[in-house]
Amino acid sequence: MREVVAIDGPSGAGKSTVARAVARALGWTYVDTGAMYRAVGLKADRLGVPLDDDPALEELCRHTRIEFRRDEAGEPRVFLDGEDVTQAIREHRVSDLASRVSARRPVREAMGRYQRRLGEEAPSVLEGRDIGTVIFPDARVKVFLTASPEERARRRTEELERRGQPLPYEEVLRDILARDANDSSRAHAPLRPASDAVVLDTTGLGPGEVVARIVALVRGAGPSADPMPPGRDAVTRRPG
Repeated sequence: MREVVAIDGPSGAGKSTVARAVARALGWTYVDTGAMYRAVGLKADRLGVPLDDDPALEELCRHTRIEFRRDEAGEPRVFLDGEDVTQAIREHRVSDLASRVSARRPVREAMGRYQRRLGEEAPSVLEGRDIGTVIFPDARVKVFLTASPEERARRRTEELERRGQPLPYEEVLRDILARDANDSSRAHAPLRPASDAVVLDTTGLGPGEVVARIVALVRGAGPSADPMPPGRDAVTRRPG
């Protein structure tokens, strides 16, 4: 059993916020895999690399360096080829770029190798789309976070407003529905819960409650542990 917490789910389900807090509570390393795809999408866009050109994307990944560092306040920062792109990759338009490059096999394979290396270096919390199904199928705990599209669009709209990048709720909802369709239907590593993942609907739940439930799962996990029985509150077991 790998010392990894795999947190998967669609856009806007709260994966980044929750995963970061879970890692902090456990004293484990936090790995934002979505930032990797955002960084690749941003670089491809800047260089004019077509997002459906697999050979060009493979070459781009081969010459791309993505690093996670912490600033003086201890907050995580993302560096792309030495440039701090923490804010740039969170622009709304980059979400679409990330979704498109993440569907390409060379990009997923390159990022997957990097994610496995990071997860093997120390106990880690990784969040993304295929952590529990492809990257770490032997993760100690697998969680699939979800929420209604409307709730996810509301959260994303509020987040963009706080960042000074306001967009109409209807536009954000359309983008989320489109990304859901792209992520779930792609040929390589489609978005889906692992057969043994705990599926947690975060609609109406606060981040603190979600974090507490996942930390409880991790601390109680074992070969036959099941600390959160199926059907209790918003947590269910995905049918195997």
